[in-house]
Amino acid sequence: MATQRNGFKKESFILSVDVGTTTIRCNVFDKGAKIRGTCSSKVVLLYPEPGLVELDPEELFNGFIAVVKGAVQDAGVKMSQIVSLGIATQRGTFTTWDRTTGRPFHNFISYQDLRAIDSVTSWNGSYTMKLRQAVAEDTCCFGTIDTWLLFKLTKGEVHATDYSNASSTGMFDPYQMCWSGPLFSMLSLPFSILPKVEDTIHSFGSTHSSIFGVSIPIMALIADQQAAMYGECCFDVGNVNITMGTGAFVDINTGSKPHTSAAGLYPVVGWKIGEEVVYLAEGNAADTGTAIKWAQGLELFSDVQETSAMAYSVADSDGVCFVPSFSGLQAPLNDPTACASFMGLTPSTNKCHLVRAILESVAFSVRQLYQTMLRETCIPVTKIRVDGGVCTNDFVMQLTTDLIGQKLARPVHHEISCRGAAFVAGLGVGFWKDKEELKRLHTADQMFVPRQRPWSGLPTSLSLSLSLALQRPLCRLLFND
Repeated sequence: MATQRNGFKKESFILSVDVGTTTIRCNVFDKGAKIRGTCSSKVVLLYPEPGLVELDPEELFNGFIAVVKGAVQDAGVKMSQIVSLGIATQRGTFTTWDRTTGRPFHNFISYQDLRAIDSVTSWNGSYTMKLRQAVAEDTCCFGTIDTWLLFKLTKGEVHATDYSNASSTGMFDPYQMCWSGPLFSMLSLPFSILPKVEDTIHSFGSTHSSIFGVSIPIMALIADQQAAMYGECCFDVGNVNITMGTGAFVDINTGSKPHTSAAGLYPVVGWKIGEEVVYLAEGNAADTGTAIKWAQGLELFSDVQETSAMAYSVADSDGVCFVPSFSGLQAPLNDPTACASFMGLTPSTNKCHLVRAILESVAFSVRQLYQTMLRETCIPVTKIRVDGGVCTNDFVMQLTTDLIGQKLARPVHHEISCRGAAFVAGLGVGFWKDKEELKRLHTADQMFVPRQRPWSGLPTSLSLSLSLALQRPLCRLLFND
């Protein structure tokens, strides 16, 4: 796609930003879906108290602006050549702000935050009175990261979100496709604080010209896991995407019907584009990549790239098992109080054994989610894609392939959410024609093939470790009493 300026054709580009748990990344894509420029910065997480995880809203917005400018500069193009902007964001992280002044009442409360286990009324206490007053005066805006960024980019003109982000808040009814009336009645909150829910591809307005020097159409908002599904072209029922990033996620396309789960999978809207509504069934394990970063902080290794070789340097983990449950255990065990732990340590245990046990825990977590998904949905798997920073680890990829007994294709660029946001934003302005064109643009870096028969059950040592992880909080409670 090119724009006509003074008789000359000028190449056009799509801009996409992915605001993840640890990184804000912006890519500039050309017509061939090649990355022409990129820039990233770290997301600064705040830990005011044990179990509380927050982000500074203004700092996050400033980081967003910085990576956009950096990516466009890296691409060597002008802002005027950007024809559409797509934004993918981490889900369930929210804040509230004053509709008139645009000032937040409190920091973003991260999806990793555990305060809601005890009480949803403990949001930054110093702001509680101001927040209540704003709700009473109808000047309070509630929003997840996408909504906050949209509000800031349009200088307060637009307060909206899309169906994929709304359905990931726990306050949206995916069966009725609207905010949950019973929930808001129970919480005594007015619907006026909520953003309007729009299609994933929608004209959300344009960035204010004072921000980037030109107005850029914002054509897509999409949640990060859903963006990864779209970026991997998982458009059909039975398509599966496995993300191995800060957490591990397994998503399956369930088509036009949401899946009701008994084991902890949850139904989310993948995307809504016109009359098409696509649902996903999703399971997650919260602390896979977090565990690797934690191990690096303990100086078990200096560079993440070393870990695969370290794991392969020993025949096995020497009986060591690691449970990556810094934020509890999710589906199918569903215990938020479970403890992270090493099991089976002996005098012969060395760094390589510990690293191997941590990497094995990632693959075991993925397999557990995958098997839960198969049992719950009874949908034949037609395709599996993998993305996320951890998928660059050959040991984790091969072990995961062996455990689930399926071929896994690793993409050339493992940060797929950015590409998914670009795809939907590009479709919105006709940069790309349709899904078939997007499928032709998909490329894989390496195919991993199972080396053995898939395991029929979890290893005994891992089952024991998970059991102990669940028992430890109970023991603490008994001893405290």
